[in-house]
Amino acid sequence: MVSCLVSRGYDPLALSEAIEKLVCKGDLRRYYRVVRGGRWYGGIATADCCGCNLRCVFCWSGAPRDQPHKVGRMYSPEEVAHKLVSLAKRREYRLVRISGNEPTIGRSHLLKVVELVEQTGGITFILETNGILIGSDTSYAKDLSKFSRLHVRVSIKGTTPEEFHRLTGARPEAFELQLQALKNLLDHGVRCHPAVMLSFSTREGREFLIRKLSDIDRVLVEEFEEEYVFLYPHVVERLRRAGITPRVAYSPDSIPEELV
Repeated sequence: MVSCLVSRGYDPLALSEAIEKLVCKGDLRRYYRVVRGGRWYGGIATADCCGCNLRCVFCWSGAPRDQPHKVGRMYSPEEVAHKLVSLAKRREYRLVRISGNEPTIGRSHLLKVVELVEQTGGITFILETNGILIGSDTSYAKDLSKFSRLHVRVSIKGTTPEEFHRLTGARPEAFELQLQALKNLLDHGVRCHPAVMLSFSTREGREFLIRKLSDIDRVLVEEFEEEYVFLYPHVVERLRRAGITPRVAYSPDSIPEELV
């Protein structure tokens, strides 16, 4: 992965390819936890995958991100979908998701999981993604558009290219791929909204991002979701090593209800 690094940051698309070789084989995808329940969104069944194409300084994932080939095991789309739906039905959830790292790595696996979940009826799949791969290839959004019970939450890392670079270590210009993902999804009729990490942002940065979102579609501003850092011990240590202090953050036992 050293070849992905440059003086102004690494290329997340090149990193995506490197990570995919470690965590995917055909339709199989590596996970470190399948499956868990949770209070997010009012109740959701979650499978946690390994491997990400960003290196966010505030990330709560440890070895599954940094050593993705050394934890968990490979799962088929059928296994993941079955476990998600089974837990959702037992707990009367209406939502399922893949979380933990970046679920759009391993495209064929993800599309098959979403397809299998949709075939069960009555359950919505929440795709949480940084948008990098969807922004780089509009055909990814087209593939997602065939699902009627899918909603995409694009998690934007910071409010400006420079803030994105500082928080992720990636090239500043890759910031635009997140915004392009939203445009590609809307162009193909896929339900989506932006969720923006604001813990490190200035008022000026927020205003800049609002203008960028408005240029794509005013609905993105209306559905703008705020995200903030949760101070798990390993997150605190990562921030300390990076020399970055959040403007706003919350301890895990005092997360405001509106952020859950």
